[in-house]
Amino acid sequence: MDLRQLSPDLAVSPQILPEDVPQLAEAGFKVLVNNRPDEEVDSAIDHDVMARAAEAAGMRYHYLPFHPGQITPDLISGFAEATAGREPVIAYCRSGNRCTVLWALTQAGRRSEAEILETAAQAGYDLSQIRPLIASLANNRG
Repeated sequence: MDLRQLSPDLAVSPQILPEDVPQLAEAGFKVLVNNRPDEEVDSAIDHDVMARAAEAAGMRYHYLPFHPGQITPDLISGFAEATAGREPVIAYCRSGNRCTVLWALTQAGRRSEAEILETAAQAGYDLSQIRPLIASLANNRG
């Protein structure tokens, strides 16, 4: 698995498989967030299968499908709620980028824009294209 740490309590990853979930639970993750829409995957890794894998491993599960280019306030707030606890969270999508975008948008106004972009870059994600959205959210949360 290709886990990339964005904060002490949040790692993101490209697509994981149901058989990866017990290893994630053993590694200390308590929450699994699936940002990959079912339309992108086959039934062997759809959200129902992943929810059952998380439940069997004793993890809480959140299905927050993020269709490319379709960022909504509900999606941002859902991700914020799913990652708000002090428990370790693993979030995944196809590459980890959409999870990182959602993390960045939840951090707008809480961390500096430079820190958000640098943290994402260190994890291997270039979020420069959403810089205006980060700034806008930070100003609105001001």
